[in-house]
Parts: sequence; structure tokens; C-alpha cells
Amino acid sequence: MYLVLIVLPLLGSTISGFFGRKVGVSGSQLITCSCVIATTVLSLVAFFEVGLNNIPVTIELFRWIDSESLNVLWSFQFDSLTVSMLIPVLIISSLVHVYSIGYMSHDPHNQRFFSYLSLFTFMMIILVTSNNFLLMFVGWEGVGICSYLLVSFWFTRIAANQSSMSALLTNRVGDCFLTIGMFAVLWSFGNIDYSTVFSLAPFVTENTVTIIGICLLIGAMAKSSQVGLHVWLPLAMEGPTPVSALIHAATMVTAGVYLLIRTSPLIEYSSLVLILCLWIGAITTVFSSLIGLFQQDIKKVIAYSTMSQLAQLGMMVIAVGLSSYNLALFHLVNHAFYKGLLFLGAGAVIHAWADNQDFRKYGALRVFLPLTYTVMLIASLSLVAFPFMTGFYSKDFILESAYGHYSFSSLVIYFIATIGAMFTTLYSVKVLYLTFLTNPNGPLNNYNKAHEGDIFMSIPLIILALFSIFFGYLTKDIFIGIASGFFSDNSLFIHPSHEITLDTEFAVNSLFKLLPLALTISLAIVSLVLSEYLPSILIYFKYSRLGYNIFSFFNQRFLIELLYNKYITRVIFKLGAHTTKVLDKGFLELIGPFGLEKVLLNVSKNIAGLDSGIITSYALYISIGLLMYILIPYISLINSSMFLLILLALYANLNDSNKNYS
Repeated sequence: MYLVLIVLPLLGSTISGFFGRKVGVSGSQLITCSCVIATTVLSLVAFFEVGLNNIPVTIELFRWIDSESLNVLWSFQFDSLTVSMLIPVLIISSLVHVYSIGYMSHDPHNQRFFSYLSLFTFMMIILVTSNNFLLMFVGWEGVGICSYLLVSFWFTRIAANQSSMSALLTNRVGDCFLTIGMFAVLWSFGNIDYSTVFSLAPFVTENTVTIIGICLLIGAMAKSSQVGLHVWLPLAMEGPTPVSALIHAATMVTAGVYLLIRTSPLIEYSSLVLILCLWIGAITTVFSSLIGLFQQDIKKVIAYSTMSQLAQLGMMVIAVGLSSYNLALFHLVNHAFYKGLLFLGAGAVIHAWADNQDFRKYGALRVFLPLTYTVMLIASLSLVAFPFMTGFYSKDFILESAYGHYSFSSLVIYFIATIGAMFTTLYSVKVLYLTFLTNPNGPLNNYNKAHEGDIFMSIPLIILALFSIFFGYLTKDIFIGIASGFFSDNSLFIHPSHEITLDTEFAVNSLFKLLPLALTISLAIVSLVLSEYLPSILIYFKYSRLGYNIFSFFNQRFLIELLYNKYITRVIFKLGAHTTKVLDKGFLELIGPFGLEKVLLNVSKNIAGLDSGIITSYALYISIGLLMYILIPYISLINSSMFLLILLALYANLNDSNKNYS
């Protein structure tokens, strides 16, 4: 069963990709969707068998690397962490497959699209189920390549090609550090198998663990789009909307957080790595919230909310920094459902609105798209952690845990993350208000053609809406219950001195538990009142010098891309140009083909010059040749350098004689 679970998406991808013309569009859609849905059903069975019954399963296929002390097996493990990750990955993936049938119905390249989707799912399963760092790296690189293929799916668009290249190159930075971290693990522990490394972690020095942890953290930052390495995430919106939902909800951006959670038995022994996680997560939360507030593209606003609220090292990495790995995993799973719903809901709006993504040109769509409005309202409430929605049970607990840690850093992080949560509410209200509630701002023709999606687009929205309401309540005792034994198979490790669940639950004042909710609701009310009843204040501020500069600064994303292009990219391009000029087209060309060509031409010209047409010269050449042939053994025995000297002298004399004749 477990091998079938891994292989089925690859089978669907292969059939759709290589035999798409044979099976047709409908056949390709049916096969890939059936394979992924069957995999999802098997993952639910695995969740009950492995997770709830605490029966880990390991499958060893064959020996991959056998080099003296280094033995790497091609093996997979299913423990409580693995099956927990498979739930959001495969549920979102299967719903995105079904949604894509309706969304991509008019695209001429359906078979290729569904093949890429299924291959992406397969690579994510490899990443999650792998039993060692090297096999995990195969899946890690696989999702990077698949994201490149999916973002540049409409390859005739220049923006799509640029965005896919940006995603690929930014991820290469993280992959480089992840590779260094893997080599450091191999050098320190002598193996890269999870069980070996984690069992030896308490016996190595903290400096070693810190170096490895920082390398893994930078790798996770690039994959999960953290501040500094975040530039690829909004650009990835150039791909089709189902791709945005798949990449940003449950798969690629969760890979970095999964890596940190998986290596919890290692990074628990480095306080520096935990502090870095805490601060990077908090900075990313506020940073992305501020940028998202000033964007006008509906998909980019949701993309920045991904950075903030998964934060994918935002809220989750705050939880990792607090050593609350079960809480980080719980938020990851919860986040997948409502963020997938937000993207698919945005896709339904774009699909109904002639592919326009600027929500300033929407307005009053609640009447035309009632289902889409309902599901996006549910997703937004879950995103802002409205009480008793799915997001509430994990996001609020992360904020309370930050306060309940009772250290200086965690208290500061609590207030920073609370501010980030406030801005999250603002842009969520902004999207809902400008899209569905305000006065119509679009052309009449678009309103006449506005319509809900077909059944393939509607069913995934309804299913995800139900998950966004009920999933957090139904599973909170499994993931973060104090008496829960779900992770008793040691897939997660929390050092006893870092355990803060009891403090979070019973020692945090009610004021600080309710503060995020109170600020969220009050700020939402203030923003609606200003927009609806006092718009002149906002307009005056925006057109003032200060307001203009603030708006421009945040709208230009803190000018980070400008700084990268000016001081990093341009410098590297100039360095590359000089290197090419001096080395490739200079020194190497001179001693290579160009220099060799010049030498051969000169030699051939000089040899051709010996053909003077004078018989006495030919007789002289023959005499000299015969004499040299006779003297070769004697001269080489006495002194070989003298032989070369005589040849050089003869060559010079012959050249002089040829010049005199000419």
C-alpha cells in the first residue's frame, strides 16, 4: 500500500506526459485525477494506521550508495510526522487537480499541465517520506524544477519566463546552503540517515550543530520564501491560479518548514538556531503584511499573506523557534486548507472576470458570485484567526506560546507578531471589500459575463470551506493536546527544558490571549469606517507628500528588488563580463583555438615560402635533409639541445634566403 501511495502520482504524470495524445484531454484529466485521489485515500488509511496507532513503517527498496563507511539506502519511512504532512499535501493536490479541469478547460496544453501537477505531487511525496537527507534532497530539487515548469507553463509570456527563472535561481541559493549542511552532517556524523544523525546529535558540540542548523535554516528560508529570499514568491503568481494554490498552500512553501520540523532532534541542541528562527519568522510576518497591504493584484496580496501567515517561516517558524514543533505542524496543516481556498476562490473571481487580477477594477461581485464570496469570507475569517475557525486554534496558540515562553525575545516577538496579525486583517478586509462589497468599478461587459465556475471548480471550494471551518476544532487534541500521544514515535523531539505547553495553557493572562482578537476586530472596523464614511481622509493622506512616499515605499516592496538588482545582480553581471573578456575570450582563446590557428598559419606560410622554383635551392634542401638524417644518431647521443639549435639556425637561414630571392 505504501509503495502504491508513492508511485501512483508518477504513473499518472507519465501517462499524461508521454501518452497524452493517445489518451486525449479527458483521458489525461481522468487518469491523473484518479491517481492522485487514490493516493489521498491511501494517505488517510496510513494516517489512521501509522499516526493514530503509533505503528511506524519503513520500506527499504535497494542500496543506493555503498562506499566503505557511507551506506545510503533508497528507503522511505512513514511516521506520525510523515502521515500528518501527507494529509494537506495530497488533499490540496487532489482538489487542485479537480479544480484545474474546469479552470484550464480552454487551454490547448491540458495534458502537459496535468502531467506537471502530478509530477509535482510525486516529488513532494518523495521529500516528505524520505528516510535520509540525500533522498529528501531529490524531492527538494524535484519540487523546485516542477515549480519552474508550472510557473512558466504559459511560456510565450515573457513575464512567466522571468518569474520562473527568478524562482529557480533564488532557490539555488538555499539549495547551495542545504548542500553544505548535508556535507557538514556527513563530516560530523559519518552518515546522512535520519535515525543515525538524530541519535548522535546530543553527543556532538553545539558549534557543529549550530553550523549545520544555520545551513538548513537558510535552505528552508529560500524554499519557504522568507525575508531576504522572498522575491520569487510574488513573481510566481504569473503561473495559472491552480499552480499558485498548489505551490503556496500545501507543497513547495511548506517544504522549508517541514525540513526544520523533521530536524527538530538536531536543532533543539542549538539555542542560536532557535533564536534565529524566532526573529526571522517575526520579521517576515510584519514585512510581508506591510507589503501585502499596498498591493493591487489579488493573487499577490494572497501570496504575501502566505509569507506572513504560514509565514512560511513567519508564524510557523516562530513556533519552531519556540520549540513547539507540534504547533508548527498543526498550523502548517490548518494553513494549507484556508490558503488553498483563498487562491482557488481568487481563481474563480479571475476566471469570471475575463482574467483581470486588479481588484481595483472589481466591486459588487457578491451578487454575481455568491458561492465564491461565501468561501472567500470563510477563508479570510480563518486567516485572521476568527474564533472557532480552523486558523484560530493554531495561530492564536502560537501567539500565546510566544508570550508564555517568558524570555525577552519571545515577549518582543509576541508584540511584533500581533502587529503582523493586525495588518493581515487589514489586507484581508481590503480584498473582500474591494472585490465583493464596494460599488461597481469594472466595465459593464464584464458584469454581464460574470458567472460562477462549473461543478469541477465549485466542489473543491465547498470541500475546502468545510475544512477551513471544522478541521482545526476536530484535530486540535491530536496535534497539540497536552495528553496526546500522537507523536510518541519520536518523529518530533522537544527538549524537556523547552516544553512550554503548560505555561501557554495556564500561565498566560487572559488579556494577552484576547489582545490579538481585540486589535484585529477593532482595526477591521476602523478600516471599514474610514473607507465607507470618511474616504476624504484617506485620499488627502495618500496625496500628501508623506502619504505618497509611504505608499510608494511599501508598494515597491521596501525597494529590496532594486537593491538586489543594483548592488548584487549588476555587480555579478559586470564580473561575469570581465571574466569572459579576460579569460574566455582573452587568455584561453589565445592559448586555445585562436592562438593555435595563428601558429599553424605562420608555419604553413613559412613552409610554402620554401617553394621558390629554383632547382639549386631544392638540391640544397635535399642535401641538408640527407645530412641531418645521417647525423641524427650522433648529435642526439652527444647533445640533443645542439640538434635543436642546428635545426633552428637552418630554418632562419632558409627564411633569409627566401626573402632575398623574393
